[in-house]
Amino acid sequence: MSEADLNQRHRARMQRMKEIVDQKMEIAKRDIGVLLVNTGNGKGKSSSAFGMAIRALGHGMKVGVVQFIKGAKSTGEELFLQRFPDEVSFHAMGEGYTWETQDRERDIACAERAWEQAKQFLSDPTVGFVVLDELNIALKYHYLDVHRVVADLRARPSMQHVVVTGRGALPEMIAAADTVTEMQSVKHAYAAGIAAQLGVEW
Repeated sequence: MSEADLNQRHRARMQRMKEIVDQKMEIAKRDIGVLLVNTGNGKGKSSSAFGMAIRALGHGMKVGVVQFIKGAKSTGEELFLQRFPDEVSFHAMGEGYTWETQDRERDIACAERAWEQAKQFLSDPTVGFVVLDELNIALKYHYLDVHRVVADLRARPSMQHVVVTGRGALPEMIAAADTVTEMQSVKHAYAAGIAAQLGVEW
């Protein structure tokens, strides 16, 4: 097949794709706050959430962040976003990974305090984007009641966007979400003995 034939085939394929995309865009006209869930065993759940938070900041939205498990050690996201105190309210309220804390009662108490902070964001229409980092973990271990959490999420301001991260998203959270992404691990440096790196994991 000649180069000209390849170019013509590509053009025809892209024209068909544009028709499909245009049809979908014609249907999707509604503006409303969305609930996103990033789950799965692969890397990138929180990274994606904070990327969206930065995107929201770029559009002039105020951002609220609650970290449910992380908190014992500052992350790069926290150190960076705390530079914008007028635009971002950042609350790292966990005490570290559950296999490190090994204290269910303390973990439950931390999760409850974190959810009280989350509810403040979820009742404030001036906060356009909310990150609930590792909330799925708190729900998976039943530190919080998923039905209460979902009810509070559904009662939030109509134009507020929320992203929930963490492995093992419960079926109730998946059902409540508008967009669900499952991160799948194909290969990870940690398996080759490479430590978690600043700027990549932290």
